[in-house]
Amino acid sequence: MRAIEISSKTDRAGLLTLNYRLRKADAKVRVILLLEDEDNGDEDEMLWMKAASVNPSFDFLNDPAEDIYTLAHGEPLDD
Repeated sequence: MRAIEISSKTDRAGLLTLNYRLRKADAKVRVILLLEDEDNGDEDEMLWMKAASVNPSFDFLNDPAEDIYTLAHGEPLDD
């Protein structure tokens, strides 16, 4: 697997256009974008939570056998 890094810029509407010719026609591709860090902590956390909630890898957590803890377990946090 190869990683391809392409420098580009978004337009005023926030749209990204890549002008990069691939040697594969009519093929599925996966594009990974790394954005500069900004203070979007709450937005990023919600994005991760949404992704995890629909990811089939976590379906086992819906099994009632996984509910092994109750409110009686542990101690409350006092921040």
